[in-house]
Amino acid sequence: MTPPEYPSAVSGQPENYHFTEQVGHLLRKVYQRHLAIFQQNVGDSQLTAVQFITLCAVRDMGPSSLTELVQVTAVDQATIRGIVERLKARDLITVTPDPVDRRKVVVGLTDAGAVLLTETVPQAAKITELTFGTLNPAERIALIFLLNKMLEDPPTQRRLPGGRWREASP
Repeated sequence: MTPPEYPSAVSGQPENYHFTEQVGHLLRKVYQRHLAIFQQNVGDSQLTAVQFITLCAVRDMGPSSLTELVQVTAVDQATIRGIVERLKARDLITVTPDPVDRRKVVVGLTDAGAVLLTETVPQAAKITELTFGTLNPAERIALIFLLNKMLEDPPTQRRLPGGRWREASP
């Protein structure tokens, strides 16, 4: 298989623009594949990938505000509220008023949530392996490195509230 000529994929010329070669399209397809692998292998049909990372975040950070969860999970405020409500309904987390600012809530992990994480982490490692597919160890390291590099703020753009990007003012 001959690799596509990537410079033409981003040249901006309409005749050279092939959506199947665009990074956003490829990332979306890989993410869809990962989500399918997650659902097939997680062992809990009610647990979504984003619920799992939310539970992991609460485990790792301890009791956390919704704002902290938004920052660490990269999930928007409205979505994290729904995730928290669903996890609370399953008694996997607690939601209590912040002792300092009663308008805020603090999300904590329940014993049932901790048990679910303990049971699910081995499947999560398997899911990661399946998502990597046939990539060799060097390719896996390179992929993680490049994805993290892409997450760095580009110098020509700035991040807006809610995670959107916009061209920076000169």
